[in-house]
Amino acid sequence: MRRRFAVPFAAVALSAPLALLPAVSASAAPADKPQVLSSWTQTSASSYHSWTTARGNQGAWAAYGFDWSTDYCSTSPDNPFGFPFQTACARHDFGYRNYKAASTFSANKSRIDSAFYSDLKRVCAAYTGAKLTSCNSTAWTYYHAVDIFGVAPAKAGAAGSSRAA
Repeated sequence: MRRRFAVPFAAVALSAPLALLPAVSASAAPADKPQVLSSWTQTSASSYHSWTTARGNQGAWAAYGFDWSTDYCSTSPDNPFGFPFQTACARHDFGYRNYKAASTFSANKSRIDSAFYSDLKRVCAAYTGAKLTSCNSTAWTYYHAVDIFGVAPAKAGAAGSSRAA
């Protein structure tokens, strides 16, 4: 008699944890993904800081399926003339790659580029005098390049950040 119940009991015991899982596709991202993406690609300093915090803890955001890959400032220097533009370039890549993946790039490109320029100007705010002027000029050049040339599709690991800067 023990044998007769052993197999059905084992089957029920093994399937019980599966019944407790939500009926959601393993690849489905949380419903608020567009809002989170938008909140991390605004021109404000708080948006920038929220994104850098999330970038430092990507595992907490794994369910969202964000593309965190970057080639930083593509073919341009990441730290031109010693100005640390690398993180601003990484956030710009994040915006481009994730909005392209969501098929909403065209509607968001201008804001992503503006956020990039705001990030660069925040870097420059740490300087004074001629260094400030030089940094702001370099920031404008980087921004102008993405404004004009930032349209090609991004490809993971390629100079795709789709910008010339």
